[in-house]
Amino acid sequence: AAVMGHDVSHIRNFAIRISAIAVALACAFTMLSSMAGRMMWWGGAGRRRSDDDRDGNGLEIIMLVVSLLAIVLAPLAATLVQLAISRQREFLADASSVELTRNPQGMINALRKLDNSKPMSRPVDDASSALYINDPKKGGGFQKLFYTHPPISERIERLKHM
Repeated sequence: AAVMGHDVSHIRNFAIRISAIAVALACAFTMLSSMAGRMMWWGGAGRRRSDDDRDGNGLEIIMLVVSLLAIVLAPLAATLVQLAISRQREFLADASSVELTRNPQGMINALRKLDNSKPMSRPVDDASSALYINDPKKGGGFQKLFYTHPPISERIERLKHM
């Protein structure tokens, strides 16, 4: 019942709509930063128009660098925001499941079963682990930013305080 309550809560709380809005905003932000960078690049930012016209070149170069950084960093930032929203939606679905079922222990037990289940393993050999940004053999740290779901231990702790 708790798992069904969790999934029904995603529907009730418009999780798909909010995810779609987050994706649309992320795409818009990425597109705008890309357009700004291209306008600076193709608009001649930083190029000297004549020997007499040297004013403003420093600002144009700074704007070009900022635009190029935005082109590179905007997709990453947009993805991180989307994933953070996703993690918060999972907390909300857990809480809403408890509200529907009036049984926090049921949700806690379901999460514990999930935590104790054996994950599908994809062994990573030592030679290819160097190609990963983070060590695939240990989790946490920077890697946590890319999780779609919060850690089960955090979810259980929040449910215990309900």
